[in-house]
Amino acid sequence: MVRLPKGFPHLDTPFSGGPSARYVTRRLACSVLALSLALPVVTAMPDTANAQGFLQRLFNPDGNRLREKQLREQETTKLREKVRTVHVSAPKYFTYKPDRPVAIDLSSLSKLTTAAIDKPAVDETVISDATANSAATSADDPSAAADGAAPAVNQAPSVEPVTVQLSEFDKARSALEGVQIRALKEVGEGLIGFYREHPNFVWIDEGAVNSRADAVMGGLAQADAYGLDPQDYQVEKPLLVGLDDAARANALMTFEMSLSAAVLTYVLDAERGRVAADRISGYHDLPRHEIDLVAALNGLAGADNVLAQLVSYQPDNAQFQALAAELARLRAQDAAEDQIVIAPNTFLRPGMSSPELKNILAAVRKDGSPELLDKHADAILAYQGDELYTPELVALVKGFQKENSLSADGVIGKNTIRAMVGETNAAKISKVELAMERLRWLPEALGDRRVFINQPAFTATYYEPGTTPLSMRVVVGKKSNQTNFFYDTIEVVEYNPYWGVPYSIIVNEMLPKLANDPSYLDRAGYEVSTVGGRKVSSASVDWYAVASKKQSINVRQYPGPQNALGELKILFPNKHHIYMHDTPSKSLFKRDARALSHGCVRLQDPRAMAAAVLGKSREYVSGQVAQGQNHQDKVAGNIPVYVSYFTAWPDDNGKVDFFNDVYDRDLKLSEAIKATDDVRG
Repeated sequence: MVRLPKGFPHLDTPFSGGPSARYVTRRLACSVLALSLALPVVTAMPDTANAQGFLQRLFNPDGNRLREKQLREQETTKLREKVRTVHVSAPKYFTYKPDRPVAIDLSSLSKLTTAAIDKPAVDETVISDATANSAATSADDPSAAADGAAPAVNQAPSVEPVTVQLSEFDKARSALEGVQIRALKEVGEGLIGFYREHPNFVWIDEGAVNSRADAVMGGLAQADAYGLDPQDYQVEKPLLVGLDDAARANALMTFEMSLSAAVLTYVLDAERGRVAADRISGYHDLPRHEIDLVAALNGLAGADNVLAQLVSYQPDNAQFQALAAELARLRAQDAAEDQIVIAPNTFLRPGMSSPELKNILAAVRKDGSPELLDKHADAILAYQGDELYTPELVALVKGFQKENSLSADGVIGKNTIRAMVGETNAAKISKVELAMERLRWLPEALGDRRVFINQPAFTATYYEPGTTPLSMRVVVGKKSNQTNFFYDTIEVVEYNPYWGVPYSIIVNEMLPKLANDPSYLDRAGYEVSTVGGRKVSSASVDWYAVASKKQSINVRQYPGPQNALGELKILFPNKHHIYMHDTPSKSLFKRDARALSHGCVRLQDPRAMAAAVLGKSREYVSGQVAQGQNHQDKVAGNIPVYVSYFTAWPDDNGKVDFFNDVYDRDLKLSEAIKATDDVRG
C-alpha cells in the first residue's frame, strides 16, 4: 500500500472549481499515484524514497525554494574560494636590455665593384662595355663593314679606350680588407650603405685628418650639453709618424670609418634617445623613431658648417632648448652652494609659532620669483627672525604655494617644505638629463594645437596659437594603477557617458563583491550584457568563468550623477583604455599629490577642455550635457595628446620646474641608461 504524501489531493477531495477542473485534477492525481505505484516495480525498493522526493518537489514549493537557496549558497561559497585564485596583474617593469654594439666587418668596402667586374683599387685604363658590344655587332652583321669590304672576323673596330678615374677613397679601399669596428648594428648598416653610394673621404684630405673632422670631434666632445655621454662618441686621431704607406693608409681609413660610426651613433642618440622606452616597462608605449643614417651622414658630408649640422639632429623645439639652457645653468652653479634645511616634520598653520620660520623665509627668498618677492617686500623686510606665523607671512607663503602648483592655503606641511627646500644641484641635473632623453621619444614637432598631460605635475594643458594656454589640475593613476606614457590623437567628446568597466576592475574589485552578493551589479546601477548585447542579470553570470576568460561579458555603468566618468569624457582610442574625463569626486583636486585614479586622467574643468578641443564655447558644451542623453561630437582637425611623464619640465615662460617621481620611473630610466653605458663601454 502506498501512502499519499501530505498535501496530496485525495480522489474524494471536494473542489470549488467546475466539473472540468475537478476532472483534470483527479486525472492528474491518478497519474501521479500510478507512477508512484509503478516505481518499486521498475527500480528497486530503495528508490521509493526518490519517488517520494520527486512528489515532494512537485507539490511542496517551499521545499523547492529552500533547496534552491542551499544550492545558491553552495555556489557562492565556491565562488568566494575561486576569487582568491584570480587576479589581473598590472603591467611590469622589465630588466632593461640595451642595444649591444657588434663587430662590423668592413671588408665588403675593400673592393671597387662595377657592373659585374671586380677591379683592383688602383688607377688603370679599361676597355668600355660599348667597345665589346660594338665588336660583337660587327661580327654578327657583315653589312656593317664599310665600302663593301669583307669584315674582319673576330676583330673589333678601333675605339678610343676609356680611362676610369679613381677617387682617393677608391685608391685606399684595399686597406679595409679584414678591418672591423665595434658599433651598433644600425650604425654598421648605415656606414656601409653610405660609402657604397658615396665613395669619398669625409674626414680625410690629402692623406691627413681635415678641419671638418676637428670640428665634428669637438661637437661630439660637448655631447653632455644635451644630456648625452661624450665617451660614447670618442675617437682618437691616428698617429701617422713613422708609418709606411700601407700602415698609413690603414690608419687613415680606420679613422674615417670610426669617426663616421661615432657620428652616426650620436645622430641615433640625439634623434631617438639612447634608451628604447618600451623595454623599460609595460607602461611605456613609445615606438622608436626610424632614422635614415645614410641621409644623415650625407648631410654632414655636404654641410658648410658641420658642427651646426651635427647639433641640428638634437630635438628642435622650445622645450628642449629650455632644458638645455637649464642644464648649462645648473652645471655653472656652485655645487657647494649652501642648502637650506627645514626640519622634515615641520607643520605650521597660520597663527602658530615655530623656530623653523626663519628657514622657511630663507627658502622663499631664495627660490621665490622676483614678482613674488617684490609684492611682499614689506613683509620680508619687516621680518626680524620671530617665530610667530603672522598674516603677512601667510600671504607670502600662499603666493609661493601658488607659484609651485600647490594648494594656496598657507598651511606649511611636507609638500610645501619639499618645494621650499628643493633638491640638490646634482638631483636637478639628473632630472633635466632624463627629461631630455624622454623628450627624444616624442615627435620633434609637438603640434600647434595639442593637449599635454604631465603626470608628475598633475596637470593637463591645451595649446592653440594665438590663445593663452588652458591649464588645469588632473588626477592620474595610483601607483598600483599607473597611467601609461604614450601619445595619440583626440577623436571624440562624449556627453553623459556610460562607463565600460575594464576587465581588470571587474576581476580585481567587483568579483569579491559579487562572490558575496551575486546581484550586486544589478542594484548598483550597472548594466550586464552578453557579447551579443543581450542584457542579463548579474546573478545569472558565471563570474569565475569570466575571470578565467572562459566566458565574455560586458559591464557598464549607466550615465548619471554617480557615474565614475561624470558628465563627459574625451576619447583618443588606445589599447590602454585611457582617456580624459569628468569625475563626481571633485574634492580630490584640492590635494597636492593626485595619483588616485585607476589610470585614466580626471580633469578639474572638463567642460573647458571639451570646448577647447572642439573649437566651441563652454556654453555649447554645457548645452550638450544638459540634454541628459548619451551622445557624441567628433573632434575636427588633428589634435595630438601627450600622456607624458617628466619630473623636470619648462613652463610656458621657459622656467624649468621640478616634480616628484610619482612612479619611480626616474630610477628605472637611470638604470636603463647605466645598462646602456655598460655595454657600450
